[in-house]
Amino acid sequence: QVQLVESGGGLVQAGGSLRLSCAASGLTISRYAVGWFRQAPGKEREFVSASSWSDTVTTYADSVKGRFTISRDNAKGTVFLQMNSLKPEDTAVYYCAVDRWGAGSSHGKDYDYWGQGTQVTVSS
Repeated sequence: QVQLVESGGGLVQAGGSLRLSCAASGLTISRYAVGWFRQAPGKEREFVSASSWSDTVTTYADSVKGRFTISRDNAKGTVFLQMNSLKPEDTAVYYCAVDRWGAGSSHGKDYDYWGQGTQVTVSS
């Protein structure tokens, strides 16, 4: 059974940093692309970042480019999202997801497995 568990969320002041983790079990994370998405209250889920299975291709939403970095530790089956210079508009529940067949799409419908999410709240 595939399970993705996010952690590392919390409350931080604007300008601060958080590092989210996504621990995968039931599959070999090194074989798959992984994405991060977020959903703020009253808004649709949006793409944040993705990493190809080889970690050679990474993509970011324009809103986080230059502030967020996706990385992975395949040996530990974990993917990270380092978030710096956080803004109140980054407040959302953050989800990691696995794309079994692609290279890390920006469309949520392309992902096969999802975690339960971790809350990130940025105060002004």
